[in-house]
Amino acid sequence: MKVMISQPMKGKTNEEIRAEREELIRELEKQGYEVVDTVIDDFIEGEGNDYAIRCLAKSIEFIANVEAVIFMPGWKEARGCRIEHEVALKYGKFVKESE
Repeated sequence: MKVMISQPMKGKTNEEIRAEREELIRELEKQGYEVVDTVIDDFIEGEGNDYAIRCLAKSIEFIANVEAVIFMPGWKEARGCRIEHEVALKYGKFVKESE
């Protein structure tokens, strides 16, 4: 089963994001899941709503290509994660939430 991880990313470098999810990825792979890498390296860094919308659009594309979305702690406070959550639920993806 292909899964993606949703986590708060605002204000973090890609290295910080990858480090935060490293243990979860190891655990999921041990259980036989294929974790899709959703850290976006090819966008030009930016700020503001336009950049956030481009990242969100890409993450929704990732949701279309997985069966499940795992939400890391803090997701409820992150606007993009809440939108990803709504999309995943509305389109029948398996959702696992962490507090």
